[in-house]
Amino acid sequence: MTKANPPVSVIMPTVEWQSACREILNQLREIDELLIVCDTADDPIANQNIPSSADLVMAGAPVGCSGKANAIAAGMEAASNDRIVWTDDDFVHPPRWLDELHADYNTHGPVSEVAFFVGQDALSILLEPVYAAGGSLIPLLEGQSWAGALMFDRSDVDIEHFIEELRQTVSDDGLLSEHVDFTVVRRVRQVEIGGTIRASLERHTRFTQLVWHHDRQNMLSLLVVSTLVAVFCVASPLLAAVCLTGIYAGIYAYLGVRRWTFLLAYPAALLQVPLFLYGLWRDTFVWGGRRYRWQSKFNVSVES
Repeated sequence: MTKANPPVSVIMPTVEWQSACREILNQLREIDELLIVCDTADDPIANQNIPSSADLVMAGAPVGCSGKANAIAAGMEAASNDRIVWTDDDFVHPPRWLDELHADYNTHGPVSEVAFFVGQDALSILLEPVYAAGGSLIPLLEGQSWAGALMFDRSDVDIEHFIEELRQTVSDDGLLSEHVDFTVVRRVRQVEIGGTIRASLERHTRFTQLVWHHDRQNMLSLLVVSTLVAVFCVASPLLAAVCLTGIYAGIYAYLGVRRWTFLLAYPAALLQVPLFLYGLWRDTFVWGGRRYRWQSKFNVSVES
């Protein structure tokens, strides 16, 4: 007889009731809970009639950390169960999504799925190959968690210390991957990003600084490899275009993603180094309507 899964607390930061909220509720048992975490009573969801089976948690405005990290910290403090799920509101959660996470955790321990970022403006579309490699393939191969879809247990981490650090930093999943060893399964969730070139530049800056603050050696390696690839692109344009297109076609196939944007691998490679340097040069970036200055891993200023 199969042992029943333990009760789970699902933490979802959001400021509005989304279809993803209902998708999660439809998968919960009576012993489970969905914690919807917003900032303050001024957020739209605080004035909506949400189902009684979901619990609303107000995290308060962030001080010295990102709004996302602050929301996750508040959700962790409010969670009543030992098994924890983090998720986001910007992708589809199919009917067996939660059951699959439980099954994977029961087999492997802490588990995460993979995001594939789908661009919604010219720049983010052009950068899809970059994100396919850096935001999907590398996390999959290196066991880096993605906050959109992960499961772990309180016993897997020193919760009090972790929450204390969350309230001093920007990246929730970047920090979690330093505390917990994850198995990343090859289930890819497509997440729409961007919408404007400005928004895509801000996101790219945040991604670049995330790697810089959490894995500086990896950032330096990426810069070296990207520079060598860019030199190859300039020295042998036709050969580079053929090789890169073939490599990224293989990456997309491995991820199970059917998108034409692997054809943009060559121009994306030419842009990588300038954009990395731009992201490192920027003093601040905007995320979720707030401007942050991220000076070191645990030195964050909220400027607006």
